[in-house]
Amino acid sequence: RAELKDEQSIDLIGKNEVYGDIRHEVNVYVKVFTNSPFLVCMDLALSQETIIDPSYLWIGPDGRDLQGQGYVNLTETGKLMVMGFRVSMSGAYICSLSHKVIETTTQEETEIVEAYKFMVYAYREADHAYQVSVRFTTMSCRLKTNVLFFEKLSKILNSTISHLTCHITASSYKCYSIRTPKDGLQYELFVNFLVNPFGPGWEEVCHRIPYDCEDVTNSRVRQAAERIGKFFHQLRHILKNELHTVPTIQYVENSFSMTPIDSCRPGFGKNHHTHQNCASCCVVCGPGTYSPNNEVTCRTCASPGARMYGAKSC
Repeated sequence: RAELKDEQSIDLIGKNEVYGDIRHEVNVYVKVFTNSPFLVCMDLALSQETIIDPSYLWIGPDGRDLQGQGYVNLTETGKLMVMGFRVSMSGAYICSLSHKVIETTTQEETEIVEAYKFMVYAYREADHAYQVSVRFTTMSCRLKTNVLFFEKLSKILNSTISHLTCHITASSYKCYSIRTPKDGLQYELFVNFLVNPFGPGWEEVCHRIPYDCEDVTNSRVRQAAERIGKFFHQLRHILKNELHTVPTIQYVENSFSMTPIDSCRPGFGKNHHTHQNCASCCVVCGPGTYSPNNEVTCRTCASPGARMYGAKSC
């Protein structure tokens, strides 16, 4: 992913190339463990011209010359690809292009030096979970069977999605008395829970994956959410046959709702202002910020510290 400016077109990204711009730095977002696009040491306009005696110097975030480094692919025409991108590879990649301009009449040579700056950030896809809300009618808020019903429901839902290494967390319910114009006074259980992708066994599944695992966990939790949606769609039949011990509790038609909830891994966060072109991504926390948990924002360090990318503490 690259932040496109002015004359840059989407076709350039399609070719897996991102051009520099002498007027401003260019933001590039690279998914962890993948290869970056080629960073081209010139702007789009210059790439359409004939260049005499070009030479390129690429400097990485640590201030070192990137020529000969094993983790980069550096071509003769000044294109740089960073391979197997890691969090620690985030930062400023600066290229200096020097070339000659020859005056037609006098054949006088002038050397031109232009610098291009790319800010390259590691990112992950957000981890998805799903917040579920559903309601049931009951005979009274004081019924002991309300607790039994809630426990039984939680067990059934967990067993429904356990093979996907997902589980139910943050489950709770409250009972309210509700007056409606049609039915008068009745009692309802408001049930809430989270469909979480990190159930027992998820790490073993990820160990078999040679790359970052959020694609797999997100796919599994999406399947789990779909199964739970199907469960509530068929709940009239399930209540009659599986929960026959609590016939006083009934599902409120069309009360089921499900909302996706995003979270980021420690050291990553979302920032719609700083990273507008990757607003849905979990982008590595920049120097001076950190993220210790699975929230979606990077916190600012109270004192100078965390001068690296991806800090989990100050």
